Amino acid sequence: MKKSLFTMEHARQLTEDTYELVLSGDTSAITAPGQFVNIELPGKFLRRPISICNWTEDALMLLVKVVGEGTKELVRCVPGTELDVLSGLGNGFDMNLAGDHPVLAGGGIGIAPLYGLAQRMLERGQNPTIALGFRTGKDAFYVEEFAALGCRLLIATEDGSLGVKGFVTDCIQAVPECDYVLSCGPLPMLKAVHSLPQLKDGQFSFEARMGCGFGACMGCTVPTKDGYKRVCKDGPILYKEEIVW
Repeated sequence: MKKSLFTMEHARQLTEDTYELVLSGDTSAITAPGQFVNIELPGKFLRRPISICNWTEDALMLLVKVVGEGTKELVRCVPGTELDVLSGLGNGFDMNLAGDHPVLAGGGIGIAPLYGLAQRMLERGQNPTIALGFRTGKDAFYVEEFAALGCRLLIATEDGSLGVKGFVTDCIQAVPECDYVLSCGPLPMLKAVHSLPQLKDGQFSFEARMGCGFGACMGCTVPTKDGYKRVCKDGPILYKEEIVW
């Protein structure tokens, strides 16, 4: 974990409530896709944990969904705004366990860490299939960016306005040769993906309300087969075999 100042470079609106933010700063503490940052906002008691979409040596890219006053203030920050950021939090995805042809499954804002993950898998010679789920076509974002990576890309929307009509699980079932999953999204989606019999193993990124964000307050614990674990410190990535629903 590292505490440092980042500078807002730009904020780009993607959908009615989703934004792309680029912040410049020291990203040396970030070691794996799937980690997150915790951002301090003026006047707010708790920091806001945000999953990392992608990063370079001196820049951080975040996809942010506005869900309250804190995230609303964050996406409204003008270029040049300095933000106090804790970076390098969480364990991240382990790409070594995923094999050559895993499926990356994301729902809604949960697709964010899968972008940087897919990019780095391709650099390592892995060939992931990407399955993304949204409520409607209007809610979809980063589809062109994922497509530009060159991976097989499958899209599902609940109303059928983009891709197939259904859920991300329908996309996964369309590629039965994929038996390892790396997934991030809302809890019902994770549970549904976890239950697919074709998936022999996988890694699941969990969300939880956080107090400190680095393991001190125990406010984000979830039950596992090995006892309670902290989403912020022991996760956010949990492994298929240890998850208890």
